[in-house]
Amino acid sequence: MRARPAGEMSSPPEDPAAPSLTRGAEDRLAERPDDPPVVARLIVEIRSDGSRTVARGALDDVLGGEKVAVEARGTTPAALAASLVRSLFSAPLLARVIARRWLK
Repeated sequence: MRARPAGEMSSPPEDPAAPSLTRGAEDRLAERPDDPPVVARLIVEIRSDGSRTVARGALDDVLGGEKVAVEARGTTPAALAASLVRSLFSAPLLARVIARRWLK
């Protein structure tokens, strides 16, 4: 076994039971018979240089056809997640999608 230089990261061991990401023929998420209908889609791109992280994306209201941009910034994964949640819940589109689902 060789020693790793300081700062070198190791890959986590492969878990044969873990689900893998694969691209389907139609590039769509597999639907299950017991899934409710899609009401919104969230697409986020995350960029990082090691000292700061930026997440940018879009929230798409499938039923209403409306789209809004979302953006979050953070210096740690927890800060980024908190910023993304604040960004999502400050978007009026998400409030409408949630209200529409609860009123049905």
